Amino acid sequence: MNIWHNLNPKRVTANRFIAVIEIAKGSKKKYELDKETGMIILDRILHTSTHYPANYGFIPRTLSRDNDPLDVLVLCGEDLEPLSLVECYPIGLVRMIDEDAVDDKIIAVPFRDPIWSHYRELEELPPHMADEIEHFFKVYKNLEHKETTGFEIFGRPVAEKIIASAIAAYEKEFARDESQDARDGR
Repeated sequence: MNIWHNLNPKRVTANRFIAVIEIAKGSKKKYELDKETGMIILDRILHTSTHYPANYGFIPRTLSRDNDPLDVLVLCGEDLEPLSLVECYPIGLVRMIDEDAVDDKIIAVPFRDPIWSHYRELEELPPHMADEIEHFFKVYKNLEHKETTGFEIFGRPVAEKIIASAIAAYEKEFARDESQDARDGR
């Protein structure tokens, strides 16, 4: 099974989706999807003293502008294990320029977290939470001599639009592969 491709498409919509956790909140280990296997692979250990301010992963069956699945930050009362599946809803979006490409990251909340599940809009979050996320993404690559710029934060409507767009891009890119698999009996 490849977690990027083999999740039921009904489980991924613009306002309710499964997130796949790659990196636990508080970690400096940068895992990412191994596109060939659908597992996660260690990309690197962050070169900085900062750590991920939220659980980090991706939304299956999406394709973002950087040709990877759409990234997601999952705000949760617990650090979640890599490869955990979490049903979430979006409350916002972080956009930045990373290595000259637009890099969108959905900010999401699990439906079943009693600490966070009452938040529905980005503006409801404690102000420090947004500041911490912004700070992390502005500095986490500095010691690798890489820079992220153009940092912007948007609310839920923009996040839902970006998710819908990433779902459509995925379907356009991979629908022909799935129809061929169906004809081949896979």
